[in-house]
Amino acid sequence: MMSTGNGRAPYGPPAEGVRPSKGERTRARILDAAAELFSRSGFNAVSLRDIAAHAGLTHAGLLHHFPGKDRLLLEVLERRDLIDARELFPGLLRPGTSAPEPARRLRLLLELVARNSRTPGLVALYAKVSAEATDPDHPAHSYFARRYRYLRTELTGIVADLQRAAGAGDAVDPGVVAGQLLALMDGLQTQWLLEPEAVPMEALVRDFLHRLGLLPADGAETADGLEAADGTGTLAGDGAEGGGVSR
Repeated sequence: MMSTGNGRAPYGPPAEGVRPSKGERTRARILDAAAELFSRSGFNAVSLRDIAAHAGLTHAGLLHHFPGKDRLLLEVLERRDLIDARELFPGLLRPGTSAPEPARRLRLLLELVARNSRTPGLVALYAKVSAEATDPDHPAHSYFARRYRYLRTELTGIVADLQRAAGAGDAVDPGVVAGQLLALMDGLQTQWLLEPEAVPMEALVRDFLHRLGLLPADGAETADGLEAADGTGTLAGDGAEGGGVSR
């Protein structure tokens, strides 16, 4: 997750008991359609007319809510990232909010990996668009550069907290570990998209953390009442559908 640069989150949980307006429901439908098509074909191959048709709208109807495809792509990315940041990076959305304890943040990070294994469309979206965005002229280039910069900073803090909690000292630079962890997660996602059954993403991330002394040997983060993995690539007790927090 990263900031949009305007100091506010573009999305937030609806107020309890408040029904979304018709316009909000239409925008959500457009974003869902765009996310599905972008993840299936990539940003460049999809037109606004394609998205409008998929959402059951006219081209003019879509333009009433989103003036262009660039803005639509950024809002698709921001909406997903906001969901991920609510608990793992609370200070971004609510400045001054204390971060969860290290064990809690570790659980949220692992839930992120587990949730990604149940949302192939979104994983494909990030894999495709982040690769396209390496082109400096791509509309999401700055977004992804800022996003990775923010993730490296936040993960460095998480790793440092886990090192202190585990009494592991600072023999390994937490910034180096954060960069390695990001590379591992991205690389695993690409491999998993190609051959899901051969790449247990959560188990491999757990193994990486364990080798650094940041995860108990039995795989259970008992300091925060965390449950061991159930062997299926999801945390024990997780349902078959999404939930929890995302990268």
